[in-house]
Amino acid sequence: MKWKLLAACIVALTLLLPLSRSQAQEKLRFSYSSTNVVNAPWWMAKDKGFFKKHGMDPELLFIGSTTVSVQSLIAGDVQFGNATGGGIASANAGGGNLVLVSCFINTLPYQLVVSPSIKTAADLKGKAVGVSRFGSASDTAARFLVKSLGLTPGKDVPILQVGGGIERVSALRTGKIAALSASPGVMALAEGVEYRILADTGNVSEKLLFPYICGATTKSFLASNRDLIKRATMAMIEGTHYFKQNKAETKKIVAKYSRQNNEKYLEEGWDVTARLLERVPYVTMEGAESQVKEVLANRPGVPLKTQDIVDNGLVAEIEKSGFIDTVYRGK
Repeated sequence: MKWKLLAACIVALTLLLPLSRSQAQEKLRFSYSSTNVVNAPWWMAKDKGFFKKHGMDPELLFIGSTTVSVQSLIAGDVQFGNATGGGIASANAGGGNLVLVSCFINTLPYQLVVSPSIKTAADLKGKAVGVSRFGSASDTAARFLVKSLGLTPGKDVPILQVGGGIERVSALRTGKIAALSASPGVMALAEGVEYRILADTGNVSEKLLFPYICGATTKSFLASNRDLIKRATMAMIEGTHYFKQNKAETKKIVAKYSRQNNEKYLEEGWDVTARLLERVPYVTMEGAESQVKEVLANRPGVPLKTQDIVDNGLVAEIEKSGFIDTVYRGK
């Protein structure tokens, strides 16, 4: 009897092992839209093996803006990617079928950096502010900060598409722009560039709630691959925890993806990002609602609601299961 039972167990294991290997090799194409340290949850999950731990063979792609990243999701070039609430709202208002399922940073940690000669809001009037692309996080932050100074973006202050953080710093250096919106650590790379901080999203009276570093996919892919996206989210939760708990190793990984070894940049970026990363990555509904309203202001009559761009169900399931508590207890 014992031998028969043992033989049956061996057969069962033989049948299960190929399934496990197949699951471990399940391919998924991810994208992130900036080389700034705030994208660390993706990098940590990839380089520290959390995606593989949760049964995925990940391909991580850099797509240089939220706008293009959203287009890649719609086209099916990637299955899961970083996107902002504004990017998803704009896409869905135009007929897209996208949804945010998690958000690891729910605000925009940006500063309005200006030339030294600009000391007041009045000094900024009529001078150009550089952003990466219209509709991007840097664009949203720039417009928010300009408004916080009592000025009207586009009317009082021209907004120019310049490129990434390094390109914007270069444009400030040459005088092409008089100001730029800068994310964590960027100005640490501005050696020899004189500047002032005129406004900061962390210091304005109205807190900027904004789904910023979020996990997005199409509603159709989520419907047919819900468990896969859930496991990807779990991997990123573990990546976030690793980032917060392992500063030295994290900075090495950030240096790899950002292609920056500037210690000041790595230190400042880590400090800001570690404070902002969510333990439980729900998408802020208030922030998503504000982005939907902003999109609808330019497209009146479009039947778009906040719940059309957010599904917090996966994170709720993960939290209820006790997984996040277990990760943060280190068990």
